[in-house]
Amino acid sequence: MNVLPTEIPDVKIVEPKVFGDQRGFFFESWNARDFAAAGIASPFVQDNHSRSERNVLRGLHYQIRQPQGKLVRAVSGEVFDVAVDMRRSSQTFGKWVGATLSADNKRMLWIPPGFAHGFLVTSDHAEFLYKATDYYAPSHERTIAWDDATLGIEWPLDGQPMISAKDATGIRFVDAETY
Repeated sequence: MNVLPTEIPDVKIVEPKVFGDQRGFFFESWNARDFAAAGIASPFVQDNHSRSERNVLRGLHYQIRQPQGKLVRAVSGEVFDVAVDMRRSSQTFGKWVGATLSADNKRMLWIPPGFAHGFLVTSDHAEFLYKATDYYAPSHERTIAWDDATLGIEWPLDGQPMISAKDATGIRFVDAETY
């Protein structure tokens, strides 16, 4: 596998080694030994799977307690995936990084604990998988406004996104609880 750096060093793009022929393809989407050697040594306790239509935007979510590290990928379609550094002690606090993840490019994004996360579906639909390092804890979940001007995330939008009622009440980054 190939691990690519991003503008935030703790967030990493993972390109698996894909073996393909006329029958299709095969790749290891998780191998604890190989990922640990690449600096991603986290026990995963929960897998999540979502399906969304074009222009659905989910996020920006994080848990103030029980923070989750996430290894995310699109297994169908394409998404623009975003991680926002919520760690006050970090040199990249308040910065964001985005990556296109798709069934075609088979890329994954490692988002360590301490980051808010969200994604926008840029294909007709997308199925999105993520492995989490801690359990979902609704009472500790927080939401940052996807369109917060302070963050200035450059979403590749095609009109207004479809968002949930919860995401519509996301708060400004400057008002958010941080780590």
